[in-house]
Amino acid sequence: MHGLDTEKLPRHLAIIMDGNGRWAQERMLKRIIGHQKGVETVRVIVEECSKLGIRYLTLFAFSAENWLRPKTEVKALMALLKKYIKAEVARMTANNIRFNVIGNRDELPPDVNDAVQEAIVRTEGNTGMVLTLALSYGARQEIIRAAARLAADISAGTVDPGAIDERSFSSYLFTATIPDPDFLIRTSGEMRISNFLLWQLAYTELYFSNVNWPEFSRIELLKALRDYQSRERRFGRTSAQLQNRS
Repeated sequence: MHGLDTEKLPRHLAIIMDGNGRWAQERMLKRIIGHQKGVETVRVIVEECSKLGIRYLTLFAFSAENWLRPKTEVKALMALLKKYIKAEVARMTANNIRFNVIGNRDELPPDVNDAVQEAIVRTEGNTGMVLTLALSYGARQEIIRAAARLAADISAGTVDPGAIDERSFSSYLFTATIPDPDFLIRTSGEMRISNFLLWQLAYTELYFSNVNWPEFSRIELLKALRDYQSRERRFGRTSAQLQNRS
């Protein structure tokens, strides 16, 4: 029906949801209308990914740099975020989705943090897809935080510097409990990573869509996933080596 090989779906899909404000401005609407429309797209994409059997879905919802936006827009975004989380808990439970958040939660307003924590607790027993929202998240900040925590453990004598490797360092990141993304989608035609999961995207397949996020439909998602399935992931090896391993 969807033309996909269910055995070759990305285990972890990450999405940079870009173009809400642009979508609104093109229609001479307030930017917040674009964000509201974007929330509707989130609902569609989350449910579709869950149905497809994608195990992990991570959405870049609010970056550390987004705090620099006009205060009125930030306030409206926080109110929209709180409303979305509280409204979606029942839907996540019905779809067996577990809710997760990465980022500096200390910077979120207390009422938003309360909604986040409630959603995490209420869905922690769900065993289906893990939906992660990146909130007040910046990858450079995450790496600095991880390095500082690692340095403290070395200073305390609980970590041997000679034993540090990629896996042990990864355990200090916000994403310690989830695998690195296999596939990243960014909407709205922008071709950059924007300080998102810099460590984790080392071998991730990248896909850039010209469609603004509010119009990123199920059809666009399936189109992106078909593109992913057409690629050969070599991880530094040659095609011949991969064939010999299979």
